[in-house]
Amino acid sequence: MSVRAWEASNPDFAAAVTGAVLSMPAARHLGFEFGRIAPGEAEIIQPHRVELTQHDGYFQGGVLGSLADFAAGSAAGTLLKPGWVNMTIDYTVKILAPAKGPTVAARGRVIKPGSLITIAAAEVFSIGDDGETLCATALVTMRNVELFKV
Repeated sequence: MSVRAWEASNPDFAAAVTGAVLSMPAARHLGFEFGRIAPGEAEIIQPHRVELTQHDGYFQGGVLGSLADFAAGSAAGTLLKPGWVNMTIDYTVKILAPAKGPTVAARGRVIKPGSLITIAAAEVFSIGDDGETLCATALVTMRNVELFKV
């Protein structure tokens, strides 16, 4: 499968996306950080924290869903014009394997950008000493919204 090379209309897309996302209380609570970010792509890295797990030490499914949503939304955000943000309309997550280890990474990518709606996807990987394991996949629909300055 080939990956399309998207072009960002905002030359400061990386700062705009990371700034918008990391200003959200939910993102701060999760404590993740950005990895690779490029036009149409974004990676979010989540270090293991016991409060994000279920009783057996695996990352809780809602955390995986949140990471997928943030990664796909961030990928979509890289293609927005300056002064625009996006919000999730819906997302579907399929958990494929348990996520346990020191790190989980969600890698978002744009499927189809649009002026008002952008479709993106994300794959979530559990990363440990034995490599990466695909543990979830998601399809995300984002609504693009122009911010108005007051």
